[in-house]
Amino acid sequence: NSWPFDMVVVDESSSFKSHSAKRFKALASVGGKIDRMVELTGTPSPNGLDDLWSQIYLLDGGERLGRRYTQFRERYFQPDRRGADGMVYSYTAKPGTEQGILEKISDICISMKASDYLTLPDVIHNDVPVALDAAAKKAYAQLETDLLLQVDENTITAQSAGVLTNKLLQLCNGAIYDGDRNAVHIHDCKIDAFMELVEQLNGQHALVFYAFQHDRDRLVKALANTNLRVRVYSNAQDEADWNNGEIDILLAHPASCGYGLNLQRGGHHAIWFGLTWSLEQYEQANKRLHRQGQEHPVVIHHLIVQGGMDEAVLEALHDKGDMQNALLNALRVRISKIRR
Repeated sequence: NSWPFDMVVVDESSSFKSHSAKRFKALASVGGKIDRMVELTGTPSPNGLDDLWSQIYLLDGGERLGRRYTQFRERYFQPDRRGADGMVYSYTAKPGTEQGILEKISDICISMKASDYLTLPDVIHNDVPVALDAAAKKAYAQLETDLLLQVDENTITAQSAGVLTNKLLQLCNGAIYDGDRNAVHIHDCKIDAFMELVEQLNGQHALVFYAFQHDRDRLVKALANTNLRVRVYSNAQDEADWNNGEIDILLAHPASCGYGLNLQRGGHHAIWFGLTWSLEQYEQANKRLHRQGQEHPVVIHHLIVQGGMDEAVLEALHDKGDMQNALLNALRVRISKIRR
């Protein structure tokens, strides 16, 4: 079939950041039939500079950063960590890489700050410390020890790091999946802190981000004992009802509502019950409230278990650096402490 469009506008082009994704390959295959391509994104390189290659390739067919990703990686990056078998597990940017890449793409890219063109209210971050009770603290320490003693800090991979941190983050939130994907309840410390925060909002509406399905289920159960109008986001009707003031607490997973939704008219409080390692998801989710049309300062609340993996995730999000390396480094520190 012939391609009918001579101009294409890609909103949130970072969703095309993976050079191996089907969506990238599909759009790249018709690039020669498109006269003008425009890409828009607020997070062009959420996980590092290597996210830029595929997005720039769609614009120029590889003219600036190379026609193949492997060429791009070889030119601008170097091996960071290798396993005992010599396999490279991660790459790091060579000195001067950022400036070199920016100079290459500066003629076709422009950066515009919303604050320079739009009048937006302030964003206020409120970190709410959550103290685990004695039993929960013991359960967390035991799980952390059992998990981390199984791995070698020198050869841990991003995949194994993701599994480990996911389990620790689940336990921070109060439950954990067993081998059969059944949620095992451990504690209500974070749920209690959440309910206290909701009470302090005194009727102000809140957009609540959860990380795991068992978080959502336990939040729904806890909120059922209140008179609040609670909804789990699923479709456009929920968006409309929220903006019309018909929902007090809207529960959402950041991956399901991170793009395109306009929720700024329904409230100005966001509560992160469970954090995400994805800087892109985190920033995009917060932008559902902090966007043009919002009339109040936006308050981002983080429920953070003291001494738990929550703290490492929040620190990495604040630093806005390489989230994968931050994850690996956080685990290496914990492994070394346990083995002393």
